Amino acid sequence: MSAAAERARAPMAAPIAEAAALSRTYRVSRGLFAGSALLRAVDNISFDLAEGETLGVVGESGCGKSTLARMVTLIEAPSGGSLRIIGKETAKIAGEAERMELRRTVQMVFQNPYGSLNPRKKVGTILEEPLVINTRLGAAEREAAARDMMAKVGLRPEHYRRYPHMFSGGQRQRIAIARALMLRPRLVVADEPVSALDVSIQAQVLNLLKDLQEEFRLSYLFISHDLGVVRHIADKLLVMYLGRAAEQGPKKAIFERPLHPYTQALLASTPGIEIGRKRQRIILKGELPSPLAPPPGCAFNTRCPHATERCRAERPEHRPVGGRLVSCHYAEKFL
Repeated sequence: MSAAAERARAPMAAPIAEAAALSRTYRVSRGLFAGSALLRAVDNISFDLAEGETLGVVGESGCGKSTLARMVTLIEAPSGGSLRIIGKETAKIAGEAERMELRRTVQMVFQNPYGSLNPRKKVGTILEEPLVINTRLGAAEREAAARDMMAKVGLRPEHYRRYPHMFSGGQRQRIAIARALMLRPRLVVADEPVSALDVSIQAQVLNLLKDLQEEFRLSYLFISHDLGVVRHIADKLLVMYLGRAAEQGPKKAIFERPLHPYTQALLASTPGIEIGRKRQRIILKGELPSPLAPPPGCAFNTRCPHATERCRAERPEHRPVGGRLVSCHYAEKFL
């Protein structure tokens, strides 16, 4: 029985992660004499993520994906809204000890395997470091745990005493994945984990992530700008534009019939992905607006081929249409 079928038959449990109207703003200087402006990096994002499930977060650079990742991994605190990890409201964590305990539940795999590993430390030391900081295991136990995790990610025993520069990009990302799993987290945030790798290596790493997910019942928040990659690993999709949710819901529904013009454009620009019954080429006009001065109304109205005066004046509600949530006044016309 597949993991998805098992989840469908199992009783409903509390989500591993749950966000409600999550927001993150920054006060940004415009220059010496221009004062400051409010940057809404993440604006009113909501989602839930069950055990063993993958939420794919996609969008152009600057849409807020990485800011969302930093909030979920407790690196940054939300400016507004609610974020619950394994049922605990992160804003109400009392002390540093409780925060550190919760951080063990959430780990991160970074985009660049060349920059995320300390070049001066051997692989064994890199993998054991989370155990040194967070557990009371002895040296022999830490080494055994590190070697066991190396085997699970496809690394050989002799790699234990080698330095990161001695490995290929794919092998380095396997080391980074192993490090993230050393504390046996329940949620892994993967921020563009395969974008720096060759296409053939991407497939290997994606298959590894899926195998590890089944073995450890992991939940993934998988961030990418590549819908072709997300299609192979995600269960649900969150499409972001200028910090806001454009469309979100089951992957199958969105890939088969996207209802937001921005999602349609993203899918049309991805090689090898069919959208709807007939593939069309959609060219977005203009550049991405500045997040310091987003357009009024629908954030996408300056580039949308279907925009009307209503779009330019009225911000659309993020509402249910066709089995998903869409922020578009005219989503029904694309059903």
